[in-house]
Amino acid sequence: MFAMASVLVVAAVAACSSPPDESTPKALTVCSTGDYRPFTYRDAAGEWSGMDIDLVRDFARESGVELHLVPTTWPTLMADLGHKCELAVGGISITADRAAKALFSEPYLRDGKAAIVRCADAAKYRSLPDIDRGGVRVVVNPGGTNEQFDRANLHHASIVEYPDNNTIFDQVIEGKADVMITDGSEVRWQVTQHPQLCAVSTDQPFTVAQKAYLMPKDAVSLQQRINKWLSTIQGDGSYSAVSRKWLGANIGPK
Repeated sequence: MFAMASVLVVAAVAACSSPPDESTPKALTVCSTGDYRPFTYRDAAGEWSGMDIDLVRDFARESGVELHLVPTTWPTLMADLGHKCELAVGGISITADRAAKALFSEPYLRDGKAAIVRCADAAKYRSLPDIDRGGVRVVVNPGGTNEQFDRANLHHASIVEYPDNNTIFDQVIEGKADVMITDGSEVRWQVTQHPQLCAVSTDQPFTVAQKAYLMPKDAVSLQQRINKWLSTIQGDGSYSAVSRKWLGANIGPK
């Protein structure tokens, strides 16, 4: 009887001292540029906000994991993915180059390139040919799809690189540049913040693109969990509420 009790005690101690199940992640490390409102913004105090910040916080909460947000930049995004973080969010457009190197979630938002100009000059820039003329200065943040679009489509206008995406629209307001081409969602947001600026071609964008979340090639399990979560929030109204908060409308993937 004593021997049996001893065995039970040893088994109980062994069970209590067994390592926790490592198959379930306890934290999620997410890269974001923090400079692309309304999707992602990181202020001077290090506080994060934005549509994708709200959404990824919801994903972490629903997954029961602790969220760690890590700053990245557009030029270093692909290098940081899989090293500094296991997921990247923040208005990331699906491109063939990125898809060749990493996994995308299902798209959650449809977008396209449009332009933003000073309202006083809006009549001069009604189309891409109006913009692509000699003497027109187009400011761009390097390293992302904005620069790729400009270099592929602008053959006469001057492309002016400006590294700080948080203050880049001031370059147009102050007359240091004439136009910026970026995603229509960002254009819509910025014209609500700056009455001096007006949108060009947001209803008929120069391109059609979709936004999604990005993860390393081997993160198939994470991809499946995110896709399931996206399907849930798009069906129960949660996504619509966040989209209306940041974009003023329920803008989905189609």
